Amino acid sequence: MGLGFNADEIFEMAEQIERNGAKYYREAAEAVTNEADKKFLTELAEMEDDHEVTFGDLRKGLTDAQKEPLTFDPEGEATQYLKALADTRVFFEKVMDISSIEGILKGAITAEKDSIVFYLGMKEMVSETRGKERIDAIIKEEMKHIKLLSNRLSAKA
Repeated sequence: MGLGFNADEIFEMAEQIERNGAKYYREAAEAVTNEADKKFLTELAEMEDDHEVTFGDLRKGLTDAQKEPLTFDPEGEATQYLKALADTRVFFEKVMDISSIEGILKGAITAEKDSIVFYLGMKEMVSETRGKERIDAIIKEEMKHIKLLSNRLSAKA
């Protein structure tokens, strides 16, 4: 039997990834001196905060059946595993250049793309009855970030 996640667990990971992203953007904003860049990165951090709230609201809207665990886990180890997975997959455990705004933007674009790939892969692990279609909302939000970051990077070139 394969490891499966329900939509509740996916949204929990999404919330952690958004927290990680907000932290990255805030740290990057501290590293730059240009006020316009600092403002842009701070706004991205606030968007990540908003996405965390959005994903939390989506999570709250799940049915009881969509929140049911797929495996027996009396020690709560799945939650610890999911947090570790979210922490290491997107925005962390990468060498990201924060010495320039271009490096920051390129690193963020890569992390946002990785988050989309992560969510697409996780979407395949969630059954239709466990809220699979709701994960599309996460993917659309991350695609908006890539567009913003790409536009900003193009303007710097």
